[in-house]
Amino acid sequence: MSSTTIQNVERFTLDVPYRPRCGYHLSREIPHWGVTEICKVTLSSGVVGHGETIVNYTWGRVSDESVERVKGKNPFDLLWDDSLGAGLQMAVWDAAGREAGVPCHRLMGRKVRDWAPISWWCIDMPPADWVAECQDALGEGYMSVKVKGRPWFDILDQVDAIHRALPRNFKIDVDFNGTLNDAGRAIPVLQELDRCPNVTMYESPINQGDVEGNKLIRAHIKNAIAHHYGWPPIMTALREQVCDGFVIGGGAAGVVHQGTVAATAEKPFWLQLVGTGLTTTFAMHLGAVLTHARWPAITCLNIYSDDLLAAPLEIQAGQARVPGKPGLGIEVDEAAFQKFRVTPPVDKSPGPRVYSVVWEGGRRVRYGACRGYYNDFTAGNQPVFERGVTLEVWEDDGSAGFRQWRERLKDGPIRDDHLDGRTPAAAAKPAGRKAASPRRK
Repeated sequence: MSSTTIQNVERFTLDVPYRPRCGYHLSREIPHWGVTEICKVTLSSGVVGHGETIVNYTWGRVSDESVERVKGKNPFDLLWDDSLGAGLQMAVWDAAGREAGVPCHRLMGRKVRDWAPISWWCIDMPPADWVAECQDALGEGYMSVKVKGRPWFDILDQVDAIHRALPRNFKIDVDFNGTLNDAGRAIPVLQELDRCPNVTMYESPINQGDVEGNKLIRAHIKNAIAHHYGWPPIMTALREQVCDGFVIGGGAAGVVHQGTVAATAEKPFWLQLVGTGLTTTFAMHLGAVLTHARWPAITCLNIYSDDLLAAPLEIQAGQARVPGKPGLGIEVDEAAFQKFRVTPPVDKSPGPRVYSVVWEGGRRVRYGACRGYYNDFTAGNQPVFERGVTLEVWEDDGSAGFRQWRERLKDGPIRDDHLDGRTPAAAAKPAGRKAASPRRK
């Protein structure tokens, strides 16, 4: 083993813009995923490794204590220490691989694939925007998309739009995050989705802790169900057969352990490690050695306007080539680091808006924040996945009507039929959307 030690750790923050179409919709709920902390580890030999932490969405942030703890240590002794945090652990892996002259996957285990499956990712959007996203995905080498199914959009219209515009072998996985609420409401919706040949999988249709409900759903639908590993406890999930496979993420040690358990149970899974090109590459190395990482990985690479890499990853037919050079096997784009560098904290909060959920027949409920309608639906206060429902967004246009609505909504959601007909005309119009996004370099 090398006697090289970690000499220095640098950390700096970037604010990486989203692609315009993604950014417009992501600003409703997750405007902050573009904030990434870069870790740069320098070894006593002069070798440098890089990693990143999406600071507002990660399995573990990097602490000052972790940074001080690794200094002077042999990087090979730290590879499986998940307590380091995402970016620091990744940078240690990159540096160790470069020091040893081998790609990270050689240090992780026996390689079982040269190309790892990968999927495009979309938050909830109107049907036309989902179609545009999927067309971009197909053009960039992807063959599947994971979309967010939400009860304030008509999921059947959304999926049908993709089916009509994309080839039959372009696959759709729908992530409900429990928003179907219970088995009784979930089964009819999922059975309708089963009829679409593009749809292949459902993630967390209802609360994963509802063991009996999930078993009932699985017995009544055709497509596969994916659950986040560990909830309910893994032995319960396997014994009760609540799902067909898993979503696995976290640090290297945890991912390999969970992936090994899933493989022992003959359960496929996808890796879910969110970030730019750095995180995506790390996920590909893990996917190269985990036999049952057969479902397409979710890294959300496609939401970013820049991958932070000097050369893009090679993606063809829904798979990414696993790099074969030492470490992560990529070179970072130092110019991009300088371009997007910012001083934390970074405030990404959107401006004031009025959100309206609108049903066929004209019933409308307005909210002052996206969390308001999310909580209203998940609490069972609104009908789940009705046909014809849609979401409209009214951005601050400086008008008196907008200010009036914002004031009214401070006390909670408002239904139109509670307002004696006093409805500002502009409020009924959906907000305009920005132009389609450019292709990633």
